Amino acid sequence: MVETHTAEPRGDWKLPLLLVAASTIGFLLLIVYTAYFFVWIPFIATIVGLVCLILMVIAAIRKRRRQIILLLLATVAFVATAAVLDKGGDSLRSYLRWLLWSRRFKAEVLAQPAPSNGELRHMVWEETGFAGVANVTTYIAFDPSDALSKAHLPGKVAGIPCTVLRAFRLERHWYSVWFYTDETWSECPWSNKAAAELRND
Repeated sequence: MVETHTAEPRGDWKLPLLLVAASTIGFLLLIVYTAYFFVWIPFIATIVGLVCLILMVIAAIRKRRRQIILLLLATVAFVATAAVLDKGGDSLRSYLRWLLWSRRFKAEVLAQPAPSNGELRHMVWEETGFAGVANVTTYIAFDPSDALSKAHLPGKVAGIPCTVLRAFRLERHWYSVWFYTDETWSECPWSNKAAAELRND
């Protein structure tokens, strides 16, 4: 009697690449269209990672070593992609939104009369928070002098009443600006408190 061996099915080495490509596109869409991408990306990465882990266990039970290796590579590639995009998400979101809709944002800001108090023209770009807690308001600011590009942040910048936590240069004269949590352009409780403490020291 001739003994036959069933060959292990060849793994599809395209799986890790396809997973990276699909996850990159999906995560980029999340970054562009929702400010809460920093919640969704880790959640999705966890779910997909668990599914891949279950599939690896099934492949191990069936003794399909090649499939285990492919799933492991796909999982590592997926998680690495999620981590990179999540870490750089704020700057990437600013860049992509500006790339897509800068004409509308510019028109809205430049339609404002120049403030008489020397403040920069600006508009709310995004507001996030959880039921009134940890509110973060991001602004677009038109800075003709490009002082924001030379500023040491966090710090005060001429034409902006609050301490600027971060600023991202969108293009010449245009910036996205972050303040401390629960601060807006006209209400700076943490900045004022910090300034008062410095004066008292």
